[in-house]
Amino acid sequence: MRPEDRGRPYDLVGARPEAEFEISVDGVPVPVVPGQTVGAALHGAGVRSWRLTRREGRPRGLFCGIGVCFDCLVTVNGVPSLRACLTEARPGDRITTGEGDR
Repeated sequence: MRPEDRGRPYDLVGARPEAEFEISVDGVPVPVVPGQTVGAALHGAGVRSWRLTRREGRPRGLFCGIGVCFDCLVTVNGVPSLRACLTEARPGDRITTGEGDR
């Protein structure tokens, strides 16, 4: 192992992941590690909320992270109301959020 590679998470566990890819979220490219959910990719990109509640306009994003709540809803390739925490990101996915409602 090269000295500059020490401490990288994949090296620590000996993983050899596939190459990263991008998805489009409201027209913005977001990097994805294969196997990540849409919610994990958004969180990894620093996005913490992507929709607002109907009544009070409060920001929502990942909350439970296991599919119990409905705070992380997104539209994936035209299919609405999918939970980002359960939806695996695929190369070329087009994600739209409630961000435009703000």
